[in-house]
Amino acid sequence: MPGKARASGRSRAGSGTRRTYPVGARRGGAARNRDYRGRFVAGRIALAVLLVAAGVKLVHVQGFEAEALSARAERQRTTSIDIPAERGSIRDRNGAELAFSIETRMLWANLRLMRKNWSEFAREHPESEKDYDSRVAEIAKFIAGKVPELTTESELLRAFHKDASFTYLVDDVEPSVAEQIKQAYPEIGYEKRAKRVYPGGELASNIVGYANWRQENPDVSKHNLHGLSGLESMRDNDLAGTPGRQIVDTAQGADVVIPGTERDLQPAVPGSDLELTIDSDVQFEVQSRLADYARRVRAQGASAVVLDARTAEVYALATDRTFDPTDQSTLQPKLMNNAAVTTPFEPGSVNKVITAAAAIEAGIVGPESVRQVPGSIEVSDHTVHDAWSHGTQPFTTTGIFAKSSNVGTLMLAQELGPDRYLQMLRRFGLGKRTGIGLPGESPGYVPPRAQWSGTTFGNLPIGQGLSMTVVQLASMYQAIANDGKRVEPRIVRAKVTPDGRRVPEPAPATAQVVSPKTADTVKSILRAVTQDGSYDFQGTAPEAALEGYQIAGKTGTGQQVDPNTGAYSNRLYNITFAGMLPADNPRFVVGIRLDAPDATLPEGSTAAPLFHDIASYLAQRFQIPLSDSPAPRVRLVQ
Repeated sequence: MPGKARASGRSRAGSGTRRTYPVGARRGGAARNRDYRGRFVAGRIALAVLLVAAGVKLVHVQGFEAEALSARAERQRTTSIDIPAERGSIRDRNGAELAFSIETRMLWANLRLMRKNWSEFAREHPESEKDYDSRVAEIAKFIAGKVPELTTESELLRAFHKDASFTYLVDDVEPSVAEQIKQAYPEIGYEKRAKRVYPGGELASNIVGYANWRQENPDVSKHNLHGLSGLESMRDNDLAGTPGRQIVDTAQGADVVIPGTERDLQPAVPGSDLELTIDSDVQFEVQSRLADYARRVRAQGASAVVLDARTAEVYALATDRTFDPTDQSTLQPKLMNNAAVTTPFEPGSVNKVITAAAAIEAGIVGPESVRQVPGSIEVSDHTVHDAWSHGTQPFTTTGIFAKSSNVGTLMLAQELGPDRYLQMLRRFGLGKRTGIGLPGESPGYVPPRAQWSGTTFGNLPIGQGLSMTVVQLASMYQAIANDGKRVEPRIVRAKVTPDGRRVPEPAPATAQVVSPKTADTVKSILRAVTQDGSYDFQGTAPEAALEGYQIAGKTGTGQQVDPNTGAYSNRLYNITFAGMLPADNPRFVVGIRLDAPDATLPEGSTAAPLFHDIASYLAQRFQIPLSDSPAPRVRLVQ
C-alpha cells in the first residue's frame, strides 16, 4: 500500500540513514568549542596568578611584617598607664612632718561590663524580677556604705547611668576598703593614687605650699601629684620622684581596663624628703602672735621672720593671712601669697642702720660724737623734718639713731656722700634677691644712681624711695648681729634621697659687709633704742626691752603712697621693727612689718610690743642665758 510504503520508508530513513547538516553549520560549532577551551585555559592561568600573588603576600606578611603587625595588634588591646611615685615629705628642723603622702585609691566603674553582666544574668534567669536599675542600686548602696564620708548613693547612681563605657567614681578611698569593693563587684576597679596630708593645716602653709592631683590631659585618665605653690612647687622636681609604668589590657573599642591584667613595666621611684630650717613650734607662735597683733591694730597685713643670727637659717617666716591646704575655700591667691618674700615696701627708719654702719665704717663719727641737729633740713627743694618738734639740739651719734632723727641721719649721710652710701646699700644686699629659696621672691628696689634726682638723697637714708621685703630687712640686721658678716638666708637645710642619703643644701653665700668693730659699735648704738627714762635718755622703743636681756633694735615708720593721689599719704604707714636677742651675744634676729595699721590705736604706731612678745618666747623656748649685765645706759642728748 502506498501509504504503508511511505511510512515504512520514513522509518528506515530515520534509523538507518546518517543525518546531514549544511557545511556552514559544522564550522560554527567547532569555533565555539575552541572558544570554550581558550576561556578555560585563561581562567586557570588567572587563578594560578592569584594563588601565586596570595602566597607571596602571605610569605611577606608572615616573614617580614609579622612582628610589626603583632605589635600593632597588641597596642590596640593594651594601654600603658602611669604608676604614681610616692611624693617626698617635708619636715621641720626637728623632724616634725609638715607635709607627707598616704596611699589611696580612685574607684572606677566598667559600665560596659556592668551592662554585659546584667544582660547575661537576665538571659540565664528570665524568671528574675530584678532589673538593671535594681542591680546598680545595690552596688551604689554597697559603695556608699563603705565610704559614707566621700560619696552618696545618688551621686553613684548618676555615674552608673552615664552614656559611657567607663567612669570614675570616688577618690581618696583607703586601699583596704577599695579592695573589698573590688572583690564584691568585679565591675568596680581602682587606680593607685596618693593623697597629700598637711597635719598642721595652716601651720607654715605659706612656706610649704600646696600639692594636688593635676590632670595633664583631659581626654585621658592620667594624673600626677604636683606642687602648685610654695616649696611644693619650688622643689617639685625633688619631691615628685619618677612615676613608673604599668601595662593593662583594655576592652576592644573602649579605654576600659580589664581587671586582673595589670603588669608592671617600670617601678616608680619615690621622691626625696625635704628638711627645712624652720622650727614648727616657733613658726606656730610667731604666726599666731603676728595674726593676733595685726587684728588688734587693724593692720591691712603683717609679716615677720626669725633668723638665726649666725647661720641666717629661718626659724619662722609668717604672714597674718594663711590658708589651709585641706580646705578648698581657702585656696585663694591672696591667702596663699607669702608676703614676707614677695611683697616689698618702703621701710622707713629701720633703713637708717645703713647710714650708721657706713658713717662709722668710714670713720666719720663715733658713737659719742656730737652733732648740732636742728628740727629740719633742706635737701634740694625739699624740707625734711624730725617726727617731733625741737630746736637745734646736741645729739650724739647714738642719740641720732636711738631717737630716730631724720635730720641728724641726713646730716651724717651728706658727710658720707651718695656714692659711699649707695655702695653700702649694695653691700647689705638691697635691690637683689636674698636667695632664700622660696618662689616669687622680690628683689625690692633701689633706684639706679643715674636716676637720682636732687631729693633722692634726702629720702633714701631715712628709708623712703626704696623698697625691701621683710626677709631683706632681717638680713640687714643679721649682718650687724654676726660681726658684720652677712649670710644668705635659707629655708631648706637638706634633702634626703629615697635610699636614706642626706644631701645638705649648698653652703650659703657670705659677705663681710662691715668690720667686726663697726658691727659691734652699731649694736651698741641700737641698744639705746630700747632705753626708757627722760627725754635725754629715752629711745623710740622701750616697749621692746626684755628684762634680763640686752636688746638692740630699730623702729621704722615709712609713708605709703596713697593709691588715690599717687603721693605720700599722711595716714597710711608701714610700721617696722628689727631687733637682736640678746645684743651682747646675738642668737636670733627678728624682722616685723605691719601694713597700714590704725595709728589712732595705742599700739597702732609701733611693732615694738610684738617684738617683745616674740623675743620673750624665743628666750624661754631655747633657754637663752641671761645677759651678763644690763645694757649701759647712755645719754642721747648732751
